[in-house]
Amino acid sequence: MLNSGISVITEGINLQRLMGGLLITVRIAFISLAVGCALGILLGLVRTSRWKIVRFACRLYLEVFRIIPILVWLFIVYFGATGVFDIHLDGEVAALIVFSLWGAAEMSDLVRGALESLPKHQIESGRALGLSFWGLYRYVLIPQAVRRMLPGAMNLATRMIKTTSLVVLIGVIDVVKVGQQIIELSLLKTPTASFWIYGLIFLLYFIVCYPLSRLSKKLEDRWDN
Repeated sequence: MLNSGISVITEGINLQRLMGGLLITVRIAFISLAVGCALGILLGLVRTSRWKIVRFACRLYLEVFRIIPILVWLFIVYFGATGVFDIHLDGEVAALIVFSLWGAAEMSDLVRGALESLPKHQIESGRALGLSFWGLYRYVLIPQAVRRMLPGAMNLATRMIKTTSLVVLIGVIDVVKVGQQIIELSLLKTPTASFWIYGLIFLLYFIVCYPLSRLSKKLEDRWDN
């Protein structure tokens, strides 16, 4: 029967533990996203610099995060860096470092692309009005660039939330790890535990990610009108 075993979700403190794991997942994702966005906007502005060496350094930073899998970065920071520098680093802190740097790299490319896609006459008009360098960016370029990079930024946010499931491999007890522990403990008593637990985890990820998609669509529609 399909409904046999669904009680595994509410047995004991299983549901409470899953919600606690989800809180860790969301905390890692949103703190990393906030830090990554702040750094990424600054790097995106730097990437429009006239100096080739500066653009090359920023491009290199982006490529190393695109080429090397996030899982490898997690291992480098959690196992490699702590061994080399003889420091103790909590798994969640290591995850925050890696996801923040990854978010900054991806966000910088979104900002650069949005700024460079703006018509040249926008810059010329701003200068003709006597705006300073920072005034030009603050009042003319950045507001328009935000609209253009919004879909990509929301896509990055949902990717980051989903990719946090990798943190179980460095010992972080997130919602996926809690689910695995519950399944292992319940498998003999409830053979269908994996279906119900992973089904609930799927639903939890959907509940977290779907509002971001709706928010993006709503903002796009408002700005288009």
